[in-house]
Amino acid sequence: MAGSSKKMSLMGLTTLVAVNMMGSGIIMLPTNMAQLGAVSLLSWVITAIGSMAIAYCFAQCGIYCTRAGGMSAYTAEAHGRSAFFLCSFLYFLSLAIANIAVAISAVGYLTAFVPWFGSGSVPLFVGTLGLIWLTIVANFGGPRVTGRIGAISVWGVIIPVAGLSVIGWFWFQPSILIDAWNPRGLPISEAISSSIPLTLWAFLGMESAAQNSDAVENPKRNVPLACLLGTLGAAVVYVLSTTVIQGIVPNSELANSSAPFALVYAHMFNPLVGNIIMGLAVVACIGSLLGWQFTLAQTAKVTADQDMFPALFSKVSAANAPILGMLACGALQTLMAISTISPDASAQFGKLVNLAAVTNLIPFVTALSGLLVIMYRAKVSPPLYQRNVLILLVAMAYSFYALYSCGKDAMFGGAIVLLIGYLLYGSMAKRLAARLAAQAALPVAEA
Repeated sequence: MAGSSKKMSLMGLTTLVAVNMMGSGIIMLPTNMAQLGAVSLLSWVITAIGSMAIAYCFAQCGIYCTRAGGMSAYTAEAHGRSAFFLCSFLYFLSLAIANIAVAISAVGYLTAFVPWFGSGSVPLFVGTLGLIWLTIVANFGGPRVTGRIGAISVWGVIIPVAGLSVIGWFWFQPSILIDAWNPRGLPISEAISSSIPLTLWAFLGMESAAQNSDAVENPKRNVPLACLLGTLGAAVVYVLSTTVIQGIVPNSELANSSAPFALVYAHMFNPLVGNIIMGLAVVACIGSLLGWQFTLAQTAKVTADQDMFPALFSKVSAANAPILGMLACGALQTLMAISTISPDASAQFGKLVNLAAVTNLIPFVTALSGLLVIMYRAKVSPPLYQRNVLILLVAMAYSFYALYSCGKDAMFGGAIVLLIGYLLYGSMAKRLAARLAAQAALPVAEA
């Protein structure tokens, strides 16, 4: 009982889940959604339901599967060792891609203070690359420093966005929202499909919700509840903030803005307030990027510890920071940033979001499918099994729909990346088999 008093409550975990998801995911969305029109807001309903189902299933996986590795471990339960690698590989790449998108968001907000960043593709690339390497070097201090900075900086997004959800309605004009409803005359189904990757982007990070089960009171009850309530809380803030902003700022302005939340606060108050919001958003994006850079390196480290990534990713400093791995991650992100150079921050952001969604959704599907095996091995009760299967079907249906909505280009890119993953694993298979055989004191042929 004494130990449980030190554990996290349901309210604490719910807040943690919502804060982890919000991060910087919302920061550029109003601009990209405005390019489709306010009709894109309908996609929030589908994404919220799908995300809640996915979050719940991951919570169930975390409760009944105690293996290290998160989604990769859940995948391996159903699909074996090679799937552990492929899940880690795709998730690793999705984080690298997402980091570039977050850096672009930050540069978009920085243009108010350094206009040169918005003057062309090269300045935008320089600013993006500068933030990527700044946050990598800042992570050399280890996880304790990273955690402290992230816990403070994330409120730079949450306060303005959540605040807009409440006070923005005093400036809301229905006529502006009506005018922005469907400026391109798209069929509703097409508008929803086109915006699904954008709304899904805001929920990425929910897969980490079950990772705190050891530090939670009554995890079998509180972890699933916190996943659902935290995801629902984030969804409410997302829907309200992106709706109210479309009823304050004319669609033509919003669709061309590189700092939508700063723009709406400037409309509501004055340019000074808008600049303050820009500053908060930059701090939040940098803090979020700092945390995700460390998560990227840690994902590589966990996989390297299984001998599935190069050994350099496993090496850590005295401060417990995988510095060599971070440098390698920085080199990869530099190459990715070069390949996506565009003078338009919004266009570049949208392209990266689609690819990040695909490379994240494939691990989602493989990890979710592991729940069936995990429940069978845990011998869960028939009513719980049936309920979880029903929610799993909802999560799977949304995942497949989201993959379809990402478009042919992103799906093609994801397929190429997946095939490269198979090639990489095949090149390591002999070495892995030999190591496993040695551990089991068996001949390689038998292992």
